Amino acid sequence: MARLGVILGDQLNLNHSVLRALDPESDLLVMGELGNELEYVWHHIQKVILIFSAMRHFSQELVDAGWSIRYHRYEPNARVASFTDLVSEALDSNSIDEIVVSWPGEYRVLEQIKAWERRFEVPVTVLPDSRFLCPLDTFDDWAEGRKSLRMEFFYREMRKKTGYLMDEGEPVGGQWNYDKDNRKTWKGEPEPPSPMSFTPDDVVEQVIADLDGHVEGFGELEGFDWPVTRTQARQALSHFVRRALPNYGDFQDAMHTDEDYLFHARLSSSLNLGLLGVHEVCDAVEQAWRDKEAPINAVEGFIRQVIGWREFVRGIYWREMPDYAERNMLENTQSLPDWYWSGETRMQCLRSTIQATRRHAYAHHIQRLMVTGNFALILGVVPKEICDWYLAVYADAYDWVELPNTLGMVMHADGGLLGSKPYAASGKYIQRMSNYCSNCSYSVKATLGEDACPLNALYWDFLLRHRDRFEPNPRMKMMYANVDRKDDAELDEIQTRADWIRANIESI
Repeated sequence: MARLGVILGDQLNLNHSVLRALDPESDLLVMGELGNELEYVWHHIQKVILIFSAMRHFSQELVDAGWSIRYHRYEPNARVASFTDLVSEALDSNSIDEIVVSWPGEYRVLEQIKAWERRFEVPVTVLPDSRFLCPLDTFDDWAEGRKSLRMEFFYREMRKKTGYLMDEGEPVGGQWNYDKDNRKTWKGEPEPPSPMSFTPDDVVEQVIADLDGHVEGFGELEGFDWPVTRTQARQALSHFVRRALPNYGDFQDAMHTDEDYLFHARLSSSLNLGLLGVHEVCDAVEQAWRDKEAPINAVEGFIRQVIGWREFVRGIYWREMPDYAERNMLENTQSLPDWYWSGETRMQCLRSTIQATRRHAYAHHIQRLMVTGNFALILGVVPKEICDWYLAVYADAYDWVELPNTLGMVMHADGGLLGSKPYAASGKYIQRMSNYCSNCSYSVKATLGEDACPLNALYWDFLLRHRDRFEPNPRMKMMYANVDRKDDAELDEIQTRADWIRANIESI
């Protein structure tokens, strides 16, 4: 009996469930750099190079480990352009009794997989994705019957299940969450380390050459320095734990024009590709706390993102798809500004964040949530347009993680399923957490007038437009108390200013 194992491009780990199920002596593996995967949304060119380079390195690891593998390198207009094409070609030239694949990261890929058994008349086995700690049926059991799904309660269950930062069944330090200690503004000290960078090797250079003139991606290629192997990813993890983790907690929400990374890990791309495992990342971070090399607020904040938020949004994605992707509960109609792709706006916070994204295929979570995300929310952008943008521009973006984060947390388009309130803010938040406002063409102190920060009028207008929906929310009572301190004439002027901003958005 010969089986065909399909290795998807974001499942690059030798602990892969398909590899555990198959036998290198008798079974065949297939991988491919597929044109359709480049075309369904625009991608940052660094993201494409990262994935293809990591795939080529991993395929060689498989060969070295004794596996037989058919690997298709990218070719423009190639006959093999989709996962279905990849499987079809392998079946044409091999006698295969079963197709084995791991659960994918995108619903559209799962739809392809579901069609294989009927199309090819070969049994198809879909195994759980071993890159995650919480099985999808376990998440469904946790979610079933709950009036609201809140990450904090899921996270506590994951802490108990994994034992991370637990002491005899209780959270170490007596608290589950230290987020209130993680909101300091960075003013130049302490000096942040640069993330570990990697000079492109021969594999990366060959990928660049293969794509040259054939793939037009978003962003800038110069400066590509991502880890493309497991060894490099482990080096990056060690570097983060040693150099940046001690200050990660204090400054994880901070932003600055002179520092694109501050104390952030830049490990999510390696986690989402499978180059790093959840346990090894959390083990290393927890050990730093136990060795008294990093404070609890930094370690807890990091582990919460990995075993809490990351697992939670994946559960939401698979529980709610496919209709989740089409939700637009706030009935937004505004198009995404063209300058989201160029960064050519007078607003320093958005210009700085978008231009850094063009350079690095990266922005940290507060830049995504409270700068590019917040502006899209209060402007009223159509959710699908901003979701496609996030999926395109970040090296770590895959549908399972990007869609719930953007549609649910950023845009509140799922009606509050993911978050209990919208993350809407005026320019005052940006001023408090960054130095962006000091270098901006607009005045963060003003709401009205040509030079007033656009965030301010849009923020108040957002609250007014959605008052019936949000005023009953206890977490938003203070916001609406502030609205009520303004007289009708001022509120009319604010709405006029917000309407003008939306009508003239490309010149902002």
